[in-house]
Amino acid sequence: MVTDMKEKMIANNVEPAVATHPGEIVKDEIDARGISQRKLAQTMGVSYSQLNEVLNGKRPINTELALLIEAALDLPATPLLSMQTRYNLLTAKRDKSLTSRLKSIRKIAAL
Repeated sequence: MVTDMKEKMIANNVEPAVATHPGEIVKDEIDARGISQRKLAQTMGVSYSQLNEVLNGKRPINTELALLIEAALDLPATPLLSMQTRYNLLTAKRDKSLTSRLKSIRKIAAL
């Protein structure tokens, strides 16, 4: 237990209090540039609703969309996808139902 606590205290292991969806970053960027969501969606060849859901954190950024964002805004796709993965992991770790299932599985694996 003490070892587990020490590992959690290492700066690289600290989890943020609030998970940041990569769509929030893209939304801030287009707002700063004065680009409308509709114009960006049209330029990228995706529907406005799809882009809007991503920017509002209701839909994940997938590989194709990350590459389209990279082409349209010159924001590298790899960090956006990494951020999406971190967001997914943090959200899953905070899901009580999943946490309970994982705990049961770990008990079985420990046998």
